Amino acid sequence: MIALFMIIGTIVLFYAMTFIYKRFTYPLLIPIFSTTVLLVIILVLSRIPYDTYMSGGKWINELLGPAVVSMAYPLYMHREKIFKYKTPIILSVLTALFSGLISITIFSKLLSFDDHILLSLLPKSITSPVAIPISEAIGGIPTLTAVFVIFAGLVGAIFGPVIFKVFHIDQAISRGLSVGSASHGIGVSKLAEYGEETLTMGSVSMTLSAIFGSFVCPLFALLI
Repeated sequence: MIALFMIIGTIVLFYAMTFIYKRFTYPLLIPIFSTTVLLVIILVLSRIPYDTYMSGGKWINELLGPAVVSMAYPLYMHREKIFKYKTPIILSVLTALFSGLISITIFSKLLSFDDHILLSLLPKSITSPVAIPISEAIGGIPTLTAVFVIFAGLVGAIFGPVIFKVFHIDQAISRGLSVGSASHGIGVSKLAEYGEETLTMGSVSMTLSAIFGSFVCPLFALLI
């Protein structure tokens, strides 16, 4: 009963925040962020242990894999455009991947972060089903990596639209590749508001980031 209550409560809260977001499209009101914040507040004020919540919440978490797989549909629908722009797509994803790894390393060294923190940060821009095993393999802390992955996704979903507006980024391919490469699933879900083509490009870059990151991150970790 507790697990069922947690599942229903989370879903109801998410749909409520989705309704509010559609009425007031303020970036900080994106459902995945506002729902998470409200859930944390509710759990803390109600003194409900995290393990108790996850007795039901884990079943929602299990849907992450199928949700990622479902993104294959828009990839299929726009396969001709993907093949047409395959070279700039691959180069863009690789550039985003390496620039992310290098900037995180420099940032961590400047702030004298522990090696375990640095290794946990490296896969932050890769979707969590892939980032967590990578973190574990290279000596990072998987639970900490999960936090960094979520944070990277939220930053992209919240500030991505602002960057689009400020720098006049109007092309679907540019929007999709930038957000998908940096903010994985959470950021890509935001791209649905810009149309199927933008969402497709985000799905492509997220998928390629996971594939390339699986090889590049462990090699990069050996060099630092």
